Amino acid sequence: MTVHTIRLLPDPVLRQKAKRVPQIDGSVHKLIEDMIESMYEARGVGLAAPQIGVSLRVIVLGMPEEEPFALINPEIVKRAGERTVDEGCLSLPGYRGELTRSTLVIAKGLDTSGKQVRIKAKDDLLAQALEHEIDHINGTLYIDHLPSLDMLRKIEPEEPDEEPEPATSAE
Repeated sequence: MTVHTIRLLPDPVLRQKAKRVPQIDGSVHKLIEDMIESMYEARGVGLAAPQIGVSLRVIVLGMPEEEPFALINPEIVKRAGERTVDEGCLSLPGYRGELTRSTLVIAKGLDTSGKQVRIKAKDDLLAQALEHEIDHINGTLYIDHLPSLDMLRKIEPEEPDEEPEPATSAE
């Protein structure tokens, strides 16, 4: 497994709509392993392939105290409700902002064996992360949901012995 450098804004790959994965083969499995390693190394809870420079529709999510998983060619099929969340991103380190996300998110995609799966998340970090990561593969960043970039706030880097706040998107 390889830990990749997280691409930072204004890298153009972050603004491109990623390509669908035509078939799940060894290279896709390696990509997923690398993405999970890279996400954990960056102390995030999710990561999209474009964030490591690969323009494919693949996301990985690793909720605290749960096994990480991947979704290939994911899309949101339903969302409902609204809530305000505090969000950041690994591709825009050192900043956070409050924005509106859905309270209910249902996404579908393929698992690593190619089986169609649906994930339902309500009022939690998973719902937020699904929207955030699927935005990434569509070339959208969380800052695009802010009414103004003036709403971004700079955050101080954590001390080495402090427990980090979970970042969405591997945020």
